[in-house]
Amino acid sequence: MRAAGLPVPEIVFAELDPELARTEPDPEIQDLIRASADLVQGSRGLNLALDYLPGSVTFDPLAMQPAAELESRIVWFDAFVSNLDRSARNTNMLVWHGKLWLIDHGAALYFHHDWRDFMARANSPFALIKDHVLLPFATELDAADTWMTQRITPARIAEIVALIPDTWLEDETSFASKAAHRSAYARFLTERLAAPRAFFEEARSARIE
Repeated sequence: MRAAGLPVPEIVFAELDPELARTEPDPEIQDLIRASADLVQGSRGLNLALDYLPGSVTFDPLAMQPAAELESRIVWFDAFVSNLDRSARNTNMLVWHGKLWLIDHGAALYFHHDWRDFMARANSPFALIKDHVLLPFATELDAADTWMTQRITPARIAEIVALIPDTWLEDETSFASKAAHRSAYARFLTERLAAPRAFFEEARSARIE
């Protein structure tokens, strides 16, 4: 997302002690903390963390209207990564110091929950883009397609995928090695990027409808 100029809080790797789960009131977060530790056999687990934005508020499209070019780029990106969790019910966007920030992309890339025939799905549209909270305001989708494909390139994808820690690739049995697993992400995203982009056409059609 940062490669495409989208506003995301600072991203860092953070090691979490599994003991933190004992004082966490949210059961879902408890499970995440424990699961991250289990990946490395009970020691501290490596996690991806976003900077905390103190005083930020949940984005409300009735209270704030970002520029159409930014909204269009966000819609394009969410269609590209199949992010189903940017609806009016749960926008996963914050407003901080008058600026929009994108958070929580745990629901994206859901193809990796089932690797069977994953490349056959790389060129599929993303029908759920019709529920995107910013879609009604994304009037610059064609310009966004040009902008995003100039910045999200096969070379950039390979560079980013290379940063995936080995410990996050340990439990998948569909691949003979971590290198093969890592390569699968790059192959899928690179193929999805190739024209004609069904996810982009789906977003454009959904907006017209």
